[in-house]
Order: sequence, then structure tokens, then C-alpha cells
Amino acid sequence: MRILLVDDHGLFLEGLDNLLRAGGYEVVGAAHDGLEAMRLAHELRPDIILMDIRMPRCDGLCATRAIHAELPEIKIVMLTTSADDADLFEAIKCGASGYLLKNLEAAQLFDYLAGLGRGEAPLSRELSARLLAEYAHQAAALDARVTAARTDAPKDAPSVPELTPRQREILEMVAGGLSYKEVGAALNLSENTIKYHMGEILQRLHLKNRGQAAAYALRSGLLTQ
Repeated sequence: MRILLVDDHGLFLEGLDNLLRAGGYEVVGAAHDGLEAMRLAHELRPDIILMDIRMPRCDGLCATRAIHAELPEIKIVMLTTSADDADLFEAIKCGASGYLLKNLEAAQLFDYLAGLGRGEAPLSRELSARLLAEYAHQAAALDARVTAARTDAPKDAPSVPELTPRQREILEMVAGGLSYKEVGAALNLSENTIKYHMGEILQRLHLKNRGQAAAYALRSGLLTQ
């Protein structure tokens, strides 16, 4: 894995660089703010960016949003001291693949990076629980809006589009926590095919991402838990 480090604290950058190199990772560069991170992301095309949030000139959230929009193949993991829910939720909305706190142990960081290579999201259990709770809250609010819309709609209004049996099967597996790659292997389909089906599912359910789709499916009774 080729990793770009982004943090405005030089001592932390140096320590993280040494730690990753000792663990067998290739550190291709280091940036001290979001603007430099965007430039180096285009120049170096790393596999992973470990991104701080609080930085001068351009913070990590803005940089993540810009990099993800232009270079979606790069996986960005926030590595920060901020445990605020607002930062966590905004980072995921901006396209971050994971969110880690700087107080984790070196072995934990290596485990999360290894998991990222397998398609897993680097998130601690506590942060994962917060995200799922937020997705569940959003799904419940969406479900309430859909129910209200159905109640107020004319009797001849079109119903919410149904999912195909294949889409329901894929959504059930994603809701169970499987990655797209794992779902594809189980169904003898390519990962790109699974991504296409999930795109169709999100469009039909008027949702933004797989987390919302999974939470909506479970909370609305669309799937059996």
C-alpha cells in the first residue's frame, strides 16, 4: 500500500512515517494542510491517505471532499483527535473510507489498514455504533416521510418501486455486513456488478449510501433481521 500522510504537526508526521515504514508500508509523501494534500494526491496517486481534520488554510474535511470527487479510487481515512459526532458524520459524507482516533495502538492501526485492503471500513466499535445509530435515525425519518407521503397521496398515485429478487438478496447481504467483494463472491458476480445493483437500490429507495440502505431495510421491515 502506498500511503500519503496529511497532518500539520511535524513531530506526529515524522513518528507516523517511521511507524508505517517499520510496519512494511510505503509512505510516498507528507502534506501539512489540505491544499498540499490535494496537490500531492494528484501528483503521487497514493492508495491511501491518512488525513487529519484540524489544519490551517484548508481542513481535512474540505480536502477529503475535493479529493474524493476527483480521485474516488483513493481511500481516505481520517486520523484525528476529534471524537465529535459532527466531524465523524461529515467525514463519511465527504467520502472518507474510515475514521480513526490518534489514541489507538500501533497494532490496531496496522489491523485497520489491513482490513481496508480487504474492503473493510476502518472504524472503532464505538464509532461504528454511532454511525449506525445515525443511519437508523435517518432511515426512521425517511420512513416517516414516505409513510406520510403515502397517506396524503391520491389513491391512484404510483407506489414506491419494488426491488427485484436479486436486489433484495444483495441488500440483505450488504445489511448483514458483507463487503461488495464478498457479496459478489457469494453470488458468483463481479464486484462491479454488485456496485451497479446497489446503485439501482439506492436510487429506488431514494437513499445516498449503503449504510442508509442497510439501516432503512432493517428498520422498515423490508428485510427480515
